[in-house]
Amino acid sequence: MNVLEAIILGIVQGLTEFLPVSSSGHLTIFQHIMGVNTEGNLFFNVMLHVGTLVAVCVFYHKLIIRLFKSFFSIVKDIFTGKFKWSQMDGDRNLLVMLVIGLLPLFLLFVPIPGAGGINPKDMAEVWQGNTGYLIITGFSLIATSVMLWVGIKAFENTGRRYAGRSGGSKVPGRRRLKVVDAVCVGVTQCLAAIFPGLSRSGSTLAMGELRGLNKQVALDYTFVLGIPSILAAALLEGKEAFETQGTQNTLEVSTGAMIAGMIAAMIVGFFAIKLFKWMLAKDRTGIFVAYTLIVGLAVVVVGTIELVQGTNLFSGEPITFG
Repeated sequence: MNVLEAIILGIVQGLTEFLPVSSSGHLTIFQHIMGVNTEGNLFFNVMLHVGTLVAVCVFYHKLIIRLFKSFFSIVKDIFTGKFKWSQMDGDRNLLVMLVIGLLPLFLLFVPIPGAGGINPKDMAEVWQGNTGYLIITGFSLIATSVMLWVGIKAFENTGRRYAGRSGGSKVPGRRRLKVVDAVCVGVTQCLAAIFPGLSRSGSTLAMGELRGLNKQVALDYTFVLGIPSILAAALLEGKEAFETQGTQNTLEVSTGAMIAGMIAAMIVGFFAIKLFKWMLAKDRTGIFVAYTLIVGLAVVVVGTIELVQGTNLFSGEPITFG
C-alpha cells in the first residue's frame, strides 16, 4: 500500500466513522475495489482508529474533562455515603449511562452456542476480512438506511408530542438518559460491531430517537460512547498486531503511509463530527437514508454477481471465505 492509498483509506475512515454510513462497511468496499487488504498489517488499522479517537477527543474535550471530574466526585460521594442516584446532575447521569451503555459490548466475546467456540467478534472479523462476504455488507447498509428512516420518523413523532404542550417551544425529546436508554443503545452498538455496513453512529442515534431522546443529546451520547469503543478496538488490534507481527521484519504498509492515513482520519473525522451535528440540527439527515440504501443495493448486486462468478469484479482475483 502506498501513501496515496493510505490517505484515501484514512479519509474514508474519518468520514464514515462519524457520519451514519458505516466505517467498517466502507473500508471493506474500498479495500475490495482497490484490491488492498489491511488485515495483512494490523498496525495500519490501529493507526486509523487512533486518528478517529483523537478527532472525537479533541471535539468533546470540554465534556470529557467534566466527566473525569464527575467520576472522582462520584467516587468521593460513594465512600462518604453522600451518593444519591436520584440527585445526579447531568454530567453524572451521562457518566453512569456511558458505563451501562458499554456493558453489552462484553457480549461480543461470549462464544456462540454450537459454533465451536467462535464469538461474535471473530465472526465480524471473518465477514469484514474476506471478499466472499461482501453481500453481507450490502444488506447491512440497507439495514442502516432503514434504521435511520425509523429514527427520523420517531423524532418527528416526538416533536409533535412536544408541540402539543403549553408553549410549544420546548426542544423535542428528553435530555436526561434512563437505564433502559443506555442498555438499548449499548445493544445496538454491539450489533453494529458485528455487521460491517451497519453504522454505529447511525443505528445508535436512531435507537436514542426511538427511546424519545433529544436528537442532539442522543448524538452526543453515541459519539462519547464511541470513545472507549474505538480505544478498545485499537488496543485489541494493537495486541493482535504485536502477537502476529511483532517478531516480523516485513511490513505491508510503510511507516510513512500509516502516519499519513492516521492524520487524514484525524482531520477528516473532526470535521465529519461538525458536519453531522449541523446536518442533524437542520434536519438534513435524510440524505444518508437515500445514500446507504443506494450503496447497499449496489453492493448486494455486485456481491451476488461475484458469488455466481467466483471472482472479484474489480481485481479479477478469486473471492475468499473463511
